[in-house]
Amino acid sequence: MILKPQLEDLKIIGFYLGKIILGLAFTMLLPFFAGIFFKEINPALDFFVGAEIAVLAGFFLIKICRTEKDLNWMQGMIVVSLSWMAAMILSAVPLYLSGHFKSFLDTCFETMSGLTTTGLTLVQDLDHLSLTHNLWRHLVPFIGGQGIAIVALSLFVKGTSGALKLYIGEAREEKILPNIIHTARFIWLISIVYLILGTLALGITGILNGIKPLSAFYHGACIFMAGFDTAGFAPQSQNILYYHSAPFEIVIMFIMLFGSLNFNLHYQLWNGNRKEIFKNIETRTLFISIMLTFLIMGVGLNQLNVYPKALLLFRKGFFQLLSGHTTTGYMTVYARQFITEWGNLALLAMICAMAIGACACSTAGGIKILRAGIIFKAFKEDIKRIIMPDKAIVIEKFHHIKDIFLTDKLARGALIITAAYIILYGLGTLVGVFCGYPFLEALFESTSAAANVGFSCGITSVVMPPVLKLTYIIQMWAGRLEFMSVFAIIGFLTAVFKGK
Repeated sequence: MILKPQLEDLKIIGFYLGKIILGLAFTMLLPFFAGIFFKEINPALDFFVGAEIAVLAGFFLIKICRTEKDLNWMQGMIVVSLSWMAAMILSAVPLYLSGHFKSFLDTCFETMSGLTTTGLTLVQDLDHLSLTHNLWRHLVPFIGGQGIAIVALSLFVKGTSGALKLYIGEAREEKILPNIIHTARFIWLISIVYLILGTLALGITGILNGIKPLSAFYHGACIFMAGFDTAGFAPQSQNILYYHSAPFEIVIMFIMLFGSLNFNLHYQLWNGNRKEIFKNIETRTLFISIMLTFLIMGVGLNQLNVYPKALLLFRKGFFQLLSGHTTTGYMTVYARQFITEWGNLALLAMICAMAIGACACSTAGGIKILRAGIIFKAFKEDIKRIIMPDKAIVIEKFHHIKDIFLTDKLARGALIITAAYIILYGLGTLVGVFCGYPFLEALFESTSAAANVGFSCGITSVVMPPVLKLTYIIQMWAGRLEFMSVFAIIGFLTAVFKGK
């Protein structure tokens, strides 16, 4: 029998949701003050309106749902699911007021793409979007990459066990520090330190490339926020191709790679444990996967003689491969070139790289390389059980910060989430084909959306059917939360309508 949620359940969910919305309202003050600094008064007012709406919504929920009770697991998952939907709508308000979006649905698509660090975009006339609104487009991925609930954990939640539920609900299983609040604040600390260093590196590179200093550091900050958080948004419509600079692209490649690493691994590196990067199953599997997919891509591109020179293959081929594998989505080619020039083999290599993704507990999306490593080891273990005597079999171990025994539970969990992603990729492909797009293009775009990559082969545009826009929004949301919070909200809604 399914039990119907009680009023107290709704109050707890509403109370914590209100806190998270207040955290989002706080972040809108940054573009508001930036607008004043840039002397863009109307855009600044757009964010004042957006922040005011978010503050009213947050305080309203906290007031009518005030409670001293803590979250249980189900409530925590539901708060996370709803907070991403609420953040999508509230973040869209100032962008919609900019007049650069065809509809509010397009604006919601943009903000969900940003929050989930995907990078697919429906903005119109991006090159003339105000500096203030453009800054928000890049700040949204910086918030979403660290986690919307992380904002609340850092600012409004103090030492409650409910903090752990919110943290895990955002698809983060690893506690870097014993206290979950300290873990959230550490994630923000390293992100801000990297933001300063990355902005300096990109800004100086931009100045050397002929960009005016203020503009260079503005572009540097935007590119870093979207690059480190593997989102792929850029201030200009040509994306990274706009800069026409090999040094700029090399700096971005390092930023993408750093953003794709596990925050726990960053903590180890910060504490001087540099050997971990060579011993960890994630980094080793990621390196092997990048090399294998690039080899396949290189063969495909070489067959068609797309990039005959090594430097061109590196800047166009390897850059795209690394961008796709880290689920960043930065591009140094035009969208339709994937279809008109690359050929099927190179395109399939890119789809595989996007589908796998990068490290767990990072800003990257996709199946995650840790799960790929676990599944491979489990497969190897099963082969051993078939061909070797029982007495000769030793339980497999792998190293991920510490030595971990490979149990059936771990392997089963990795397989279940992997299967869920494959189903999600397939469902999006079916909708794309139903809307009249070719199969391989629909698969490419669906994988890009569900794995939170942001590459497009030309399907994502303001003229695509609304049903496909909604499909990609759901895919981006489900892919970012890695299904558990999504399953929780489905179960909760089922209990609301069918429970007794």
